[in-house]
Amino acid sequence: MFNPRRLSLARMRRRKTARALAEETGLAADTISRLEAGSNAPDETTIEKLSKALGFPVAFFMDADPEDIDTGAVSFRSFSKMSARERDAAISAGSLGLQLSFWVEAKFSLPKPNLLDLSYETNPEAAAISLRQYWGLGERPIGNMLALLETQGVRLFSLSEDTASVNAFSFWRDDKPFVFLNNFKTAESSIYDSAHELGHLVLHKHGDPKETRSAEREANAFASAFLMPAKDVKARVRRPTIETVLTDKARWRVSAMAFAYRLNKLGLLSEWHYKSTCIELGKRGYRLGEPVGIERETSIIWKKVLSQLWSERTTKNDIALSLNLPLDELEGLIWNLAGPEVRPKIGGELRAIK
Repeated sequence: MFNPRRLSLARMRRRKTARALAEETGLAADTISRLEAGSNAPDETTIEKLSKALGFPVAFFMDADPEDIDTGAVSFRSFSKMSARERDAAISAGSLGLQLSFWVEAKFSLPKPNLLDLSYETNPEAAAISLRQYWGLGERPIGNMLALLETQGVRLFSLSEDTASVNAFSFWRDDKPFVFLNNFKTAESSIYDSAHELGHLVLHKHGDPKETRSAEREANAFASAFLMPAKDVKARVRRPTIETVLTDKARWRVSAMAFAYRLNKLGLLSEWHYKSTCIELGKRGYRLGEPVGIERETSIIWKKVLSQLWSERTTKNDIALSLNLPLDELEGLIWNLAGPEVRPKIGGELRAIK
């Protein structure tokens, strides 16, 4: 039976208005609205038109209700920069990510969530220290932020959004933490985004962070303190210069701008020195990117899951078919997280995972 909620989801995911979809399909805009409201049931020809225009298989529209995500409980990075269409598309990706997550968890035993509820904490710096202590990290730099999150039970997905407005977002679902990252950004920015979302997960678990800019400031302060512990930075940085900023940032695997900001907050760079450092970094291209950057982190969980599925002759095409998803949406959810795909050394010919 046709599921009107899946039509709405697919349309929002493709960032199409009802009018635009009507024009592509040759249907009336009112017809699209009635279909999404469940007032009318489409015939096979109409479903084929919708499937073709949206790039979702016919079976997708006949599946059970999609997993709803409470937009009020989602923490969006740079929420104020997003359009409603970008927000709805990202939320739709989250819904598809939940569907994929349930599919994977039915087949694999993933790490159980092991995060603290620090919603009582008013000082993000103290919260970062508490979580570091709880995880036994001490003051040392984090070698692989994504691996750390995954071992602590955070479910990671990527976003295929080619817009800087959608950086990342996170939410809790059934006591499991989910983070969606935009991997079109630099490796350093993705690490910072993941720490920012971790801040939301532990600081704002019971709140409504999208309604307050202070929540974004708290998550940023948490990320800065979590990635660059004050004691470690102060012990190793004495008199920072533009050159030492560019070399020392590699220890904490952060961007030059984020490192300079942390040095300023810790009193190691005066306001004047901080501003002049930012100007010089901008001239060298560090405001828009990371000319000398680090290697992008990849997901250990997704690499193992895909490798195991591949060894069982299950390809991404097979996964997409079983979930009734278009392949581009499946790849978008794990794009750039699994890393280079390596054919396992087992007997027999296998179909490539693409």
